[in-house]
Order: sequence, then structure tokens, then C-alpha cells
Amino acid sequence: MKRFFKIVLLAIVLQSFQCSDSNEADDSITASQLETKKQEIQNYINSFSCSESLGCGFIAFGSKPCGGPLSYLVFPNSVNLPKLQEMVKAYNEMNRLYNIQTNAVSDCMVVAPPTEVKCVNGVCTIIK
Repeated sequence: MKRFFKIVLLAIVLQSFQCSDSNEADDSITASQLETKKQEIQNYINSFSCSESLGCGFIAFGSKPCGGPLSYLVFPNSVNLPKLQEMVKAYNEMNRLYNIQTNAVSDCMVVAPPTEVKCVNGVCTIIK
């Protein structure tokens, strides 16, 4: 009985020295989550069509490990801009945290914003 008590006590003591934090795993962001969020934003943008009269806009998208956007998304001006901005802001923050988690590296080159976007055959397109 003494031996059983010592084993149980040892197990309890050893368990109290574990270093992992259960909240860490809950806060991690996966590539799959990023892709799902990206697709959600693309689907939202694609649910609107553009026209010559309304035109198109663009927004910085993603987060490079060195800072700055990964790319720019073009969208018809008929979207609900505050909603799109909120969706993109959430994605950019997720991407930033993912980069930190994975110790991501990049080329650190600045991605220049488009200088001209137009509606071409009902689709917003970067001209230059």
C-alpha cells in the first residue's frame, strides 16, 4: 500500500511540472483556417458584379512576415465597403499571427498597390 501511495504521489508531482499551456493550442491558426477565411472573402467579393459606371476599388490583403501586404484584392464598388474592410482586417491579423507562429520568412519586397483598376467584362481587373 505504501508503494501504491508513493507512485500516485509521484505522478501528481510530475504532472504539476508540465510546461504546456492548454490555451496555446486553442489560439493557434492553421493554414486551413487562413484558406477558409480567404475563400470567404473571395466569395463575398464575387457575389457582386462591377460596371463601368460604378467602377472598382482595391484593398491591401494579407501580411508579409517583414510587414506590408502580400497582395491587393480588387472589388466592385458595389460591395458593402465597411463589411469588406472588417473581413480583410480580420484575415490580415490572422495572417500576421500565423507568420509569427510559424516563424515565416519572406523576400521582404514591397508590393506596390495597383495604379489602375477597371471593370473588364463584368470583372474588376488590375490594369497596372
